Amino acid sequence: MIINYTTKELELLARIMRAEALAEGDLGMLMVGNVVTNRAIANCLTFKNINSIYDAIYQPNQFVGTSSSLFQASPTQLEKNLAERVLRGEYYYPATHALWFYAPAKGENCKSTWYDQRLAGKYRNHCFYIPASGTCNEIF
Repeated sequence: MIINYTTKELELLARIMRAEALAEGDLGMLMVGNVVTNRAIANCLTFKNINSIYDAIYQPNQFVGTSSSLFQASPTQLEKNLAERVLRGEYYYPATHALWFYAPAKGENCKSTWYDQRLAGKYRNHCFYIPASGTCNEIF
């Protein structure tokens, strides 16, 4: 376990992973889980005082998936299993050290930087971004 969490937070993580990345498959959902977990671990940039999965998911203006009907429904056992894998410390490139992701418009490529953070890589339709070296040591 890389971060303490409650049963409710495990379910929240499973739900946000589904809401943000269902179309990206299991691996895409795992990568979204990596970003959420990284935000709860990092104590830097806009993630200072974000100390839990709950805090990371409900930080204002971060995850559009929180307003999705996919987020409102209870998670499946498969989704909970995926969330548990992330919480146990499984990481997947390019989300390994990522704190941000977004999906570019159809036909567009990932920007080399997004909110002044550099591109770590792309998986399907999600671009993942990492902080500058030395900025967020907790996630490296």
